[in-house]
Amino acid sequence: MTDSSILISNARIVNEGEVSEGDVRIRDGRIDKIARGIAAREKETVIDAAGAWLMPGMIDDQVHFREPGLTAKGDMATESAAAVAGGITSFMEMPNVKPPTTTIEALEDKYARAAGRASANYAFYLGATNDNIDEIRRVAVGQACGIKVFMGASTGAMLVNDPAILEHIFSDSPLLIATHCEDTPMITANEDRAREQFGEDVPMSEHPKIRSEESCYKSSSLAVDLAQRFGARLHVLHLTTARELELFSPGPPADKQITVEVCVHHLFFDESDYEQLGGRIKCNPAIKTRNDKEALIGAVANDLIDVIATDHAPHMADEKASGYFQVPAGLPLVQHALLMTLELVHAGHMSIETAVRKTSHSVADVFRLSERGYIREGWYADLVLVDPDKPSRVTAEDILYKCGWSPLEGYEFRSRIRATLVNGRPVWLDGRLTGAIEGQRLEFN
Repeated sequence: MTDSSILISNARIVNEGEVSEGDVRIRDGRIDKIARGIAAREKETVIDAAGAWLMPGMIDDQVHFREPGLTAKGDMATESAAAVAGGITSFMEMPNVKPPTTTIEALEDKYARAAGRASANYAFYLGATNDNIDEIRRVAVGQACGIKVFMGASTGAMLVNDPAILEHIFSDSPLLIATHCEDTPMITANEDRAREQFGEDVPMSEHPKIRSEESCYKSSSLAVDLAQRFGARLHVLHLTTARELELFSPGPPADKQITVEVCVHHLFFDESDYEQLGGRIKCNPAIKTRNDKEALIGAVANDLIDVIATDHAPHMADEKASGYFQVPAGLPLVQHALLMTLELVHAGHMSIETAVRKTSHSVADVFRLSERGYIREGWYADLVLVDPDKPSRVTAEDILYKCGWSPLEGYEFRSRIRATLVNGRPVWLDGRLTGAIEGQRLEFN
């Protein structure tokens, strides 16, 4: 296949709030022309979309790919391959690895690790601690996608719980601040109460009570207050409760100082799923009630919530089968997150235009990405072709995560990822990886 010039014909192009029939020509990694009835050139590769949706690829602003230090669970190569199989063309990766990404030197080491190995485009967060404010102050635009602040638990040395340091971060950070918001003392007290009631054999269904609504609200309201006081750009990650929605305002994300993300599993699962899936869906913050899930879905549709992401966090299957206090938090999602979002479209909870806005356009706007996130002439050709009416079932044999499992095994989606193009080259096509490794370092305005 000659990939220097590709014509995608007969597509339903979903872009910038509209669905239109047309063709897209790609040359040298970028979108060359968007029109109807583009004639194929000699020796040009033609992909007949046959009425499938052509969308900008999903940009996932929150993943844990586990490299360096935790590569038994996942690495840059394996998890980015799973991502492109799921229609994700760019990712932003978190700093809680070993050693943690809390220095600019560690940041650049990650970029070096991704170069030539990542199937999707990449950027990395600089992690905040109680003692690295000088590193935060000197990071430049483009060296990191943002500053990650763990205002919650289970993050070891990366928990920032010093009020004075939090104020310095919010007043001095040159980049967007992305926060994990849970209140550690509340969670600890809830764990103690659960032990009093159940001993060490705490049911997994207690997780949303331990990682409670109150612990989330106390921390997220603190983050919003700090951002308002110091004029910082704040992006609150993985919102899980209806109550927290009152902290945010609707509107275009490019116009907001404070934006908010929801993760796809919090739109897909609720507390009733713990009985069947148990530790496989244990994550922090916790999957909560049906009412919370429905409120979050509504907030996506009315533009209160800006971004849909994954928080992809693989662990080994045997780890996830342990007792409550031993089960690590997180689940693998990048291979199926876009299909999960499209299930909400099929169910009538949001339009396809909204789904594209939350998984691509708005992410580019929040993080000020350069020439990505939209289907525009001259911009990078990061695209996904989705057959909306051709089902796909999740099977163990097809899982590409290094950890080898998914909480969605056996589920049949109503859509199928037919092709994913990164920087103009197919990396996933008709059910297989093509072998092309096309990821580039993301650039920021």
